[in-house]
Amino acid sequence: MSVTGDTMVRVEKDTLGEVEVPDDAYYGPQTARAVNNFRVSGRKLPPAFIRAQAAIKMASAKANMKAGKLSRKSGEAIYKAAREVRDGKFDDHFVLDAFQSGAGTSQNMNANEVIANRALEILGYHKGCYDVIHPNDHVNMSQSSNDTTHTAIHIAATETITNELLPVLNNLQDELDAKATEYIRVVKPGRTHLQDAVPVTLGQEFSGYSRMLELGILQLGRVLEDLKALNMGGTATGTGLNKPNGFSEVAIQEMNHITGIDFRLTENPFEATQGADTILSTSSALKGISVSLIKIANDLRLLSSGPRTGFGELLLPAVQPGSSIMPGKVNPVMAEMLNMVCFQVVGNDTTIMMAAQGGQCELNVFTPVLAHNILNSITILAGGVDSFNERCLKGITVNVDHCFKLAESSLALGTSLAPRIGYEKAAEIIYEAHRTNSTIREVVERKDFGFSKDEIEELLNPLNMTGEGHDRT
Repeated sequence: MSVTGDTMVRVEKDTLGEVEVPDDAYYGPQTARAVNNFRVSGRKLPPAFIRAQAAIKMASAKANMKAGKLSRKSGEAIYKAAREVRDGKFDDHFVLDAFQSGAGTSQNMNANEVIANRALEILGYHKGCYDVIHPNDHVNMSQSSNDTTHTAIHIAATETITNELLPVLNNLQDELDAKATEYIRVVKPGRTHLQDAVPVTLGQEFSGYSRMLELGILQLGRVLEDLKALNMGGTATGTGLNKPNGFSEVAIQEMNHITGIDFRLTENPFEATQGADTILSTSSALKGISVSLIKIANDLRLLSSGPRTGFGELLLPAVQPGSSIMPGKVNPVMAEMLNMVCFQVVGNDTTIMMAAQGGQCELNVFTPVLAHNILNSITILAGGVDSFNERCLKGITVNVDHCFKLAESSLALGTSLAPRIGYEKAAEIIYEAHRTNSTIREVVERKDFGFSKDEIEELLNPLNMTGEGHDRT
């Protein structure tokens, strides 16, 4: 042990020679080299990825013990140390930049070294006594960075989608469904091309939002099943070199026990090592949901615009002052936030697409950036959706009278006359109403088309045009 500046260090060795490692660090020489090599962004792979790495090391230790390759004493110490890592006790010792060596070799060694040194402590040894438990020979036994990093992405994405994203998406859809029911008879003008169109109800609009989100959730569920295929035991190129017979089957059983998720072995470890199609499909599903959410957020911003010079149909909750110069101004900040989150998810998808197509021969080496972006998309989408739902959607109120007045003033009400008097005469009425600043009803009442008052009421009632004006059978 020695002192460098004010820092106590220990000297360890890897295949390139001696390396100084901070004495309080649980990582070792390969991680220390990578810290110096990759001073890029200051961003690290998230705890979800570290938890997934730890689960792989736990399952592998059990499988190696059962195969007789790893002694029970060493295996149990590795398992216990990896369990502590999965519980988050050593997050501060995962120190590598997200932009690092290809295939996640450095990230894998960070996990191997932390677990090895903690396992050594559990057995009563000092850090660095690798003749007892070695990061490569024991913690990484029957594994490669090439299979474990791909596998960790699948595990981390599955856990975060299941535990964090899907619950808030379902909550958001429930709230949209509730609004669709509540506002089913609130009639308002429809708009196509941002111009007057035949009336709809606000509930019908919200039912559309709900279905858009439902379709996205269904697509996410389908790719979630694909994520559950793990490349446990493919090792370096998919051949399974250096793993014992039965390793993969035992490891996947242990993984399911550790996570409580029904993972399965990939059908083809060569595809799983070379490709990243499932990660790309997952990102595409997240992008699809984001595009729908952008549309919903933009609509709410438009419908709540004003309060006096815009559409003014909705009132979004006032959660904070909107301007540093204009007193009393309130902005749709939660919808704006959701837009920005979704823009980032769409951008992440482009990075994932580039990384997925960058694989060469037997390996896609761009797994660190795949992990960084797919997990970032899941995390920010979950947080953004939850905040938007709680701080915006649940508190929306409706200006019902204003919606009805706008619907009655819409020139598109003339559409209902076309089946009775023809398209061209209906157009003449609409043009006259626009030219004279009249409503369609006022023009029809001025002209003699032979309609009774009851017929005019039936034809030009905006709610009737939506299909919600009469009881449905």
